[in-house]
Amino acid sequence: MEDRERHSAAARLLTCAGITLTAAIAVPLAVPTQALAGPWDGGSCGSRGKWVVCNADDDTTAPGSGSHHSASAGGHTSKPVCTIKKMEPQPPPDSMFWEGRSSKDGAVYQRTCQNGPSGAPIIDTFVADTPTGAAPVDPAVVAQQAAAKMKLAGPEIASPRAAGIYIVGVPMWMWVNKGPTTYGPNSASATAGGVTVTATAKVTKIVWRMGDGATVTCNGPGTAYTASYGKQESPTCGHVYSRTSAAHQSGKYAVVATSTWAVDWQVNGSGVNGQFTETRQSQTQVGIGELQVVR
Repeated sequence: MEDRERHSAAARLLTCAGITLTAAIAVPLAVPTQALAGPWDGGSCGSRGKWVVCNADDDTTAPGSGSHHSASAGGHTSKPVCTIKKMEPQPPPDSMFWEGRSSKDGAVYQRTCQNGPSGAPIIDTFVADTPTGAAPVDPAVVAQQAAAKMKLAGPEIASPRAAGIYIVGVPMWMWVNKGPTTYGPNSASATAGGVTVTATAKVTKIVWRMGDGATVTCNGPGTAYTASYGKQESPTCGHVYSRTSAAHQSGKYAVVATSTWAVDWQVNGSGVNGQFTETRQSQTQVGIGELQVVR
């Protein structure tokens, strides 16, 4: 508790001095206690040399700050990626950065977390024992940094169109436009602690919630419709509405398309590799009418 109070006091001093360091909303991080002593708790970290790369737990709560989540397109929640670096050169002995301590207590570190508004960096400082013998950087965390550079988004829905005319009982064809950020493939690299990871992402499936209670899973972008197909059903991704949308809000069904991205990564110059998934959403509205027969 005493450490936290000193930390908060330092944050207030820094604010008054006009220095952009925000200790009050920093996400606590974790490194094995035998390797690093100090306020590293709450998440997963790895380090090499003077760099420490961390991936904070989603439900981590900093004292007095509330829970911090990093939300991406379509409501997806990902863990904020943080880095910790020993300040070079170290502040003079009378600097406020020492929080009343000295070099006998360790060193001053700067922590940066990408969990501010719109991914803006949040920076704070703290004093901790010198991290000697720390574990290597976790390449999976660096891979997530690489994925963040890709700006992955939800599907670019080409059909159904919000302005389209669709009829009960007539097969609807669903498909999306393929782009680097909406379907892939997309690649990016990131480096931390001397480890460089290259990640490649691509969509493996799209799940459509049609608004009438039906869910359709498509393992590709879908097939674009042309007039030559007539009233055939889509061979890859389609749906048939059995009732109109007249009773729904705005007279339309709300359609939500959720894409699953597979992100494959590898450490450059090494056989180390892995994979994780991300999800993104897009939505549209579609009006379904009835064919009226005039007699």
